[in-house]
Amino acid sequence: MKHEKFTITGMSCSACSARVEKAVNKLDGIDKASVNLLTNSMQASYDENVVSEQDIIQAVVDAGYGASPAESGSPQSAGAPQKSASDIAKEEMKAMKHRLIGSILFLIPVMYIAMHHMFYEWFGIPVPEGFQYVFHGDENAITFAFTQFLLILPIMYLNRKYYVNGFRNLFQGAPNMDSLVGLGSMAAAVYGVFAIFRMSWGMGHGDWALVAQYSTNLYFESAGMIVTLIDIGKFLEARAKGKTSTAIEKLMDLAPKQATVLRNGFETVIPVEDLVVGDEIVIRPGESIPADGVISEGTTSVDEAAITGESIPVEKQVGDKVTSATINKTGFIHITARRVGADTTISQIIKLVDEASASKAPIAKMADTISGYFVPAVITIAIITGLIWYFVMGVDAEFAFSTAISVLVISCPCALGLATPVAIMVGTGKGAENGILIKSGEALETAHAIDTVVMDKTGTITEGRPKVTDIVPLKGTKEDLVAIAAALEKGSEHPLAEAITTYASEHQLTGKTASDFKALFGRGVQAVIDGKTYYAGNTRLMDEAHIDTKAITASLNALADDGKTPLLFADDKEIIGIIAVADVEKTTSAEAIADFAKMGIHVVMLTGDNQRTAEAIRQRLHIPRVIAGVLPQDKEKHIAALQAQGHKVAMIGDGINDAPALAKADLGMAIGAGTDVAIESADAVLMRSDLLDAVSAIRLSKAVIKNIKENLFWAFFYNIICIPLAAGVLYPAFGIRLNPMIGAAAMSLSSFTVCMNALRLRFFKTTHSTDVSRETSAQEADSPKATQAAPQNPVPEVAAAPAPFHYTLSIEGMMCQHCVATVTKVLKAMDGVTDAVVDLDGQKADVSADKAISAEDFKKVITTAGYTLKNLITPKKEEDETMEKTLKIEGMMCQHCQKHVHDALAAMDGVTAVTVDLEGKKADVTTSKDIPTEDFAKVIADAGYELVK
Repeated sequence: MKHEKFTITGMSCSACSARVEKAVNKLDGIDKASVNLLTNSMQASYDENVVSEQDIIQAVVDAGYGASPAESGSPQSAGAPQKSASDIAKEEMKAMKHRLIGSILFLIPVMYIAMHHMFYEWFGIPVPEGFQYVFHGDENAITFAFTQFLLILPIMYLNRKYYVNGFRNLFQGAPNMDSLVGLGSMAAAVYGVFAIFRMSWGMGHGDWALVAQYSTNLYFESAGMIVTLIDIGKFLEARAKGKTSTAIEKLMDLAPKQATVLRNGFETVIPVEDLVVGDEIVIRPGESIPADGVISEGTTSVDEAAITGESIPVEKQVGDKVTSATINKTGFIHITARRVGADTTISQIIKLVDEASASKAPIAKMADTISGYFVPAVITIAIITGLIWYFVMGVDAEFAFSTAISVLVISCPCALGLATPVAIMVGTGKGAENGILIKSGEALETAHAIDTVVMDKTGTITEGRPKVTDIVPLKGTKEDLVAIAAALEKGSEHPLAEAITTYASEHQLTGKTASDFKALFGRGVQAVIDGKTYYAGNTRLMDEAHIDTKAITASLNALADDGKTPLLFADDKEIIGIIAVADVEKTTSAEAIADFAKMGIHVVMLTGDNQRTAEAIRQRLHIPRVIAGVLPQDKEKHIAALQAQGHKVAMIGDGINDAPALAKADLGMAIGAGTDVAIESADAVLMRSDLLDAVSAIRLSKAVIKNIKENLFWAFFYNIICIPLAAGVLYPAFGIRLNPMIGAAAMSLSSFTVCMNALRLRFFKTTHSTDVSRETSAQEADSPKATQAAPQNPVPEVAAAPAPFHYTLSIEGMMCQHCVATVTKVLKAMDGVTDAVVDLDGQKADVSADKAISAEDFKKVITTAGYTLKNLITPKKEEDETMEKTLKIEGMMCQHCQKHVHDALAAMDGVTAVTVDLEGKKADVTTSKDIPTEDFAKVIADAGYELVK
C-alpha cells in the first residue's frame, strides 16, 4: 500500500473538498483519500497494482479541479507552480480584497440610480435636477435600465468565479454555495435584460403602461448586491482566519542548517544534509544539536524543551543519547551520529505535523450542505410555477416567464450565505477581544462538539519555569539558609540554581559571597563561604561528603510526592536546610479543569515528565487521567487512539513537541506564551496562557453554532414566505403578486435580521476566576506555599481583608474596551478606592473602598472622564464575621508534620484559612464561626499531636 501526498487546486469551499474526496475514494484500489481544504492537499493510500498516480490525478481533473504529486511543481490542470499554503492564502486574501473594493465601487452608483426616488422619499436625500433629467421618468426608462446593466457587468466579471464554478458544479450534479450565488445573481441580471427588451418594445408601440411596469421591475441592483454581500461575508471570514499554514516552515527553520564534523583530524563545517551515520560531530555551548546521537566525549546539560517541552535542562555525559534540535547549554562535547537527515527526531516531528494537517478533514459547512437541496428545489419550483401559470391557468407566456424568474430572483441567497460567516466573524471577534484567537470558522465550529480535552503539563497546566516553593531551615533562620544557598548557586548555570538566586534577589538576601566554587557534575556544587565549606545538591553529593541524610528522608519523599525537586544544603558537618523547587501550577488550572468536568468534558494530561510528578499534579488538580513519560510521537498516537474511539478531541499545548498532537487533534489550542511552531500548528491561540480561556473557547463555539442555526432559520423563513408570494399563490384569490420593492425590502430585512442576531454574540461573557482568587493565587505562586509544606518562618495569609464599602455605579456612554480602561483608571485613582471592576455590557462599575465616598465625588470623576453617572447604589458597611485563633501545638518535628497538621485543621467545618508555623510550634486559624477549643484539641490529637491549652 503506497501513501502519497497530492497538491489540489481550484477548491473554494468544503463542498469542493468533499467532491474531490468522493471522486478519488470511488476508484478501485484506493484505501483512503483525505482532502485538506486549508492546505490545498490530499493524502491518499492506494494499491499501486490496481490504481496509478495518473488515475488519481485524472479523477480529480474529471471532478473539475487540478492535481499533481506534492513533490512536483505544476498541477496538471492548472499549470501553476506549487506554492506554500501560506503564500496561497496571502494571494487569495489580496485578490479577494481587490474584488470586494471593485464590487463596492460599482455597486454604489447602481444602488443610487435604482433607488434614488426612495432615497428622496424615505431619507430626504435630494436628487440633482440633471440626474432626474437623465434617469427619472418613463421617457428615460431605457437609459435608467441600461446604465444599471453596464455598471453591474464589471461586478459580475470581478465575481465570475461564482458563475463559472457554480454552474459547473450545478451541471455536474453537485451544487454548492457558488451555485446558489451564481444562479440568483444571474437570474436577476437575465430578468433585467428581458425587461429592457420589453420596455423598448413598449416605447416603440406606444405602450407606456408596459414601460412603467418593467421600469419598476428591474433586478440589476440585486444581481450586483448578491455577489457583493457574499464577498463581504467571505472577506470577513478570511480575515478572521489569519495565518494558518506556516508551522512546517518554522519547524524546518528550527532544525540546524550546518554541522561541525571531525574528519581526518580536522574540523569541517558541512550542510546537515551531508551528515552520515557514524560522523563525529563537534558541538560547542549554545549550539543546536544537528543529529540524533550518543555523546562520545565531554559532559554538558542539554535544553530539551524543543522536543520534550520540559523546562529544566538534562545533564548528559559520555554514553548518553542526545536528540536533534535540542540545545547544548554549558559543555563542549563530541557526539557520534546515529540518525541523520530524514531519520532524525526533528524530521519525524515535521513529517507528523505535515501528515496530521493534511489528513484533517474540513468540516462541511451547514449552508453548503443545505444548498445542495435548496438550489434544485428552487429551480424545480420556478419551472413548475411557469408551467402551471401557462398551461393550467391559461395566462400569456410573458406572465408565466416573469413569475418563474421572480421565484429565482426572490430566492436570494444573501441571508443564507451570510448566516454562517457573519456569526463566525462576530464569534471570532468576541474571542479576540478576550484573548482567544480562533484562526478559522472551521475551528470555531469544531469546538462545540469536543468531548475530550488533552493537556500538556509544562507551560500549559504549569507556569513552565521553576520556582522556589518550600524553604525548610534545619539550622539557623530561613534568611540565613536562603543567603547561603544563593551564594552557593550563584556560580551555577542550572535552572534550579537560577530559581534560588532569583528568589534571593527578590527578597534581598544576596549579601554573602562564595569562593573556591566547584561544579560537581550530576551531584551539585561546593564552595567556601565565610571560611567554611558548604555543599548544595542531591543525596549522592551528601553521601560523598559523609553527611547523614536519614533524618530528612521522610521530608524528601513528601516533597517528591508533591512533584517538587528538593535541594539539600549542608556545611562540612550536617544538613542545614532544604529548599524545594518546582514548576508550579497556574493559578486558574484547577478551576478550568473543574469547569471542563461540569461541561461533561473528559480531561487527560499528557506529559513527558516522570510518573511521580504527574501523579502529584493529578491529585492536586483532580485530573481524571494522566499519562506520563510520553514522547512527542506518542502524544500524537494517544490523540489518534482517542479519535478512533469516536471522541472529538481538543489538544492544549505550548511546546514544539506538542505540534504533531495539536495538528492531529480535532481542535488544537496553543498557549500564547508557547513556541511559534506550537502556535502555528494550532487552530486557536490562548493569548493570556490561561486554561480558563480554553473553557471560554468551547462555550463560545456552542453559542456560535446555536446562533448559526438561528440565522439559517431566519434565512429560510424569508424564502418560505417570499417564494410562494413570488409564485403568485395569492394572485387568483386576491390579485396579489409580489411587488419588486417589497421583495427588495424583504431581502434586506432577512439579511438585517441575520446580522442583528449574530451581533447578540457580543454579549457573550467569558469564564473568569474571581479577582480575589486570582490575586491570592498569584501571591501564592510568587512565594513559598504555607499550605502544602510551609517553611519554619510563617508565611502570612495571602487573601487580604475585604474593603468595608461597596458601590455600584450606573455609567452611560461607554462604547468599547478603551472606555472600560479609562473608567477603571479614573476610579482606581480616587482616594479610598481599593478596587474597581467595570462591566461594558452592563454599563456599570462595582467599586470597593476603605472609606465612604460621596455620589458627588463619583460624578465629578466620571464626568471629567467624558461619561455620565446615571445612578449610585448606597454603600453598605460589611460586618466582620470571621474569627481568628492561635493554637499552640506540641509534637511537630518536621515539614511532614507541619503539612499533616495543616491538612487536619483545614478539613474542619468552618475553617477558612490555616497557617502552620513549625518553628513557633503554633497554628493561626481563621474561621467563619465559633469553634470550641475541644473540637480543635480532638482533631489535633487524632492527627497524632497535642494542643497546649
